[in-house]
Amino acid sequence: MENRIRDSFARQSMMQTLGAEITQVSDGEVIITAPILPGSRQQHGVAHAALTFAIGDTAAGYAALTKMPDDQEVMTAEIKINLLSPAMGDQLRATGKVIKSGRRLVVVSAEVHAITGNTEKLVAILQGTMVPIAL
Repeated sequence: MENRIRDSFARQSMMQTLGAEITQVSDGEVIITAPILPGSRQQHGVAHAALTFAIGDTAAGYAALTKMPDDQEVMTAEIKINLLSPAMGDQLRATGKVIKSGRRLVVVSAEVHAITGNTEKLVAILQGTMVPIAL
């Protein structure tokens, strides 16, 4: 399962552009980190919400994929984000989790933390629905 997730992630050019990487894969949970690069900051110098959303959505989607058989993938049907605080730090860490996995829908969530050294702060939460698709 982990190889499948990592191989799929490696094909995501968007994640490569953002410098994101998968740091952990387990059943129903995937963690992605991304540096807050100069090109992914907004005008106040903190991480742009697009970076926060992108890695949160991706972590949640791959968490859902851990629950799928080999002949299925997932796509985001809908996902909501609550931005809780400016994403100030050196990197972001998104932890995607499966809340409920069904045949037709997978309900997921993600928490995104901004990290500087040993300090981390919750900056966003996401909740959404992934739809299994046949390959």
